[in-house]
This record gives sequence, C-alpha cells and structure tokens, in this order.
Amino acid sequence: MKKHLLIATFMLLTINGFAEIIPASDSRVTFVGRTLSKDGSVSFDWTGVYFRIAFKGNSLTMKASDSNRNYYNVWIDAPMSAEPHRVITVEGEDTIIELIDPKHLKKSKKKEHQVIVQKRTEGEQGRTTIHSFATDKNGQFLQAEPIRTRQLEFIGASYDCGYGVEDTSRLAKFTPETENSARSFPAIISRYFGADHVVVAHSGMGAARNYNSKFEGWWMPDRYLQTFDMDSTQAMRWDASKSDIRPALTVIYLGGNDFSVSLQPSYEKFRDGYYRLIRYIKNNYGENHPVLCVSSKAHSTLLDYMRDMVKFCPMPNVHFMACCPSLHLGTDEDLGANFHPNYKGHQKFSYAFIPYVATITGWGLQDMPVK
Repeated sequence: MKKHLLIATFMLLTINGFAEIIPASDSRVTFVGRTLSKDGSVSFDWTGVYFRIAFKGNSLTMKASDSNRNYYNVWIDAPMSAEPHRVITVEGEDTIIELIDPKHLKKSKKKEHQVIVQKRTEGEQGRTTIHSFATDKNGQFLQAEPIRTRQLEFIGASYDCGYGVEDTSRLAKFTPETENSARSFPAIISRYFGADHVVVAHSGMGAARNYNSKFEGWWMPDRYLQTFDMDSTQAMRWDASKSDIRPALTVIYLGGNDFSVSLQPSYEKFRDGYYRLIRYIKNNYGENHPVLCVSSKAHSTLLDYMRDMVKFCPMPNVHFMACCPSLHLGTDEDLGANFHPNYKGHQKFSYAFIPYVATITGWGLQDMPVK
C-alpha cells in the first residue's frame, strides 16, 4: 500500500498573505454525497463522499477537523481513478492541510487547476468537517465541475465501502488504511459510465439483521434515512428534496450479513426490511424510480427470498440480479483483508453489474476498460 502522507497534524500554515479564503460551503465547490452545511462549514461521515474545487494559483490548502481519523484520496488535474496522486490524513481540530503539491504546480503548464478529494474510509472512522479553503496572494477560486447529469446511488455494506481492498492477503485483519472507496465496485461502475455517485453503506449492515447479530438493532433501512452514518440518535434526517442528487438508478447490495453465521431471518422479516428500504428510496426519488436488488451471497435460501421478494414487490420498477461473489471471485488473487475482494476482485464484480446498469438506465455499454 502507498505510504500515506500524514500532513494534517504536521503542517500548520497561517493564512497571512493568502489572497482568497472561501468557506467550504461556497457555491464554487461541488460536493457529491450526503453532507450538512452550517456556518460556512461542511460536515459528512459517509464513505466515498467527495468534492471538486477549482482555482488558479500556486497553492491550495483546506482547514478541516475530524472527530477521529480519516484517509482521503486526492486527484490533481485528473479525473477520479483507482490511482490517486496522493493520500492525506485528516485528524484533530482546525488543521491546515496542503491539498496540492507545489512541485506539481511548477511542472504543470496549466494555469487553472481542479482538485478532487474523496473520503476513503467509512463513517465508523469519524466525521470530517471542512471549514474553508485558501489559495495564495496571486490565486483565485473558480467554479468547479458541477454535479454530472449521470448519477448513481449505491446502498450496501462492506463491499460497497471497499473494505480491505488494498490488502494483499485474504487472511489479513482489516485496518482502516486498507479501505479505499475509490477501488470499490460502486466507484468502478460509476467511472465506466462517467457518472457521479453516492454511496450509503456501512460494513456489517443487513436489511433485517446485521452481521453476527440478533434481530434487534439498527439496520440499513434505518441508516438510509440519516444525514450522518453514525448518528444513532436519528436526529438529522436526510432531506433528498434539498439535494442536487437525482440518481438514474439505486443499486442495493444487501443480504449477506442477514445470513451470516447460523441465525437466519424468516422470509417475512427479510422481505419487510427490504421493502421498507425500497419504500424510503421511492419516497426520495419518485414511485417509478428504478431499484436494482442484488443477491449478495451464494446461499440458496437468500436467492429464493430475493427472487420472490422482487417478483411479488407491490412497488413498480424493482429489478433482481443474482451476483454471487463465489461465482466471480477466485481465491488469493481476488481477495484482500478478511476474505473481502481486492481491487482485482472488485473489477471482476463490476463486469457482472454493468450490463444491468446499462439496460435499466438506458445508457448503453461503453467501449472503455472497467477500472
């Protein structure tokens, strides 16, 4: 794994001499994902949230705080990919973080730059609050690329988060450093279609039962309602009507955790939990909004549950896809930490999804690699 650039706590820059400082909520900055703006700052904790910021100048810094420690991908004058230019760490209070390497600016012939920053880690690792951005005395902030017309929403658990994707052994224990949302199948599929995407996912979540748990608790249908992943008080509900996100399709990849270990939900309990989630989605985007329900485990009972659940679903435009990891992933070469797919495994997984997404959205297949 690439060495992380632990800039956050090591570099304190004063703002003296900067020509322009803008709040994080400035309209020229484009955030994609569930966020909350307050007093000029922007807070979020869901995995994969990202923003685009454009400027001309010789430096770019941001002032940020984090409730714990989170890792971020940074792309400079390039689209999002599986290979960021650098990885930064955000932790502590009111820390000044250098987003762009001055050496890159010296080599670049461009006068105007766009930087993309994406949260690699999931909500369990903490909530980030970005306060402001600053450039040098000769700099100026510009309008970043707005939210794209093509948009996708993904709801799920550890696979959607890129859990352990950068580890090299299926026997390795998970660490946050090996999690990378940019290498997960939602990111790969979205890049293939040139779409912006939102991920609402948390490792271990199920539709009616979480990993290795009983049937009491807080499941993905409950979490889906929230602005923040880790807001167990349910105090801050997500208001989709105030968001610019209008996905062409929502992909749900749940069920494996419901059937983890030995305890299994009844068909009625699983169906009711799943239907509750689909109802919330359609409340957000409209009754005819398409939803793709993907079976997430090579388990005959789960496959039967999901097939019948979709077949008899009282809500329109709900689709079913059987995509079992055991049918697509090999052994060591496709797996990272805790038997979860590595980047190669997520690429293989994405190949199975793409025809369904192309057909349901009407976008068609693209003549480009899946990466």
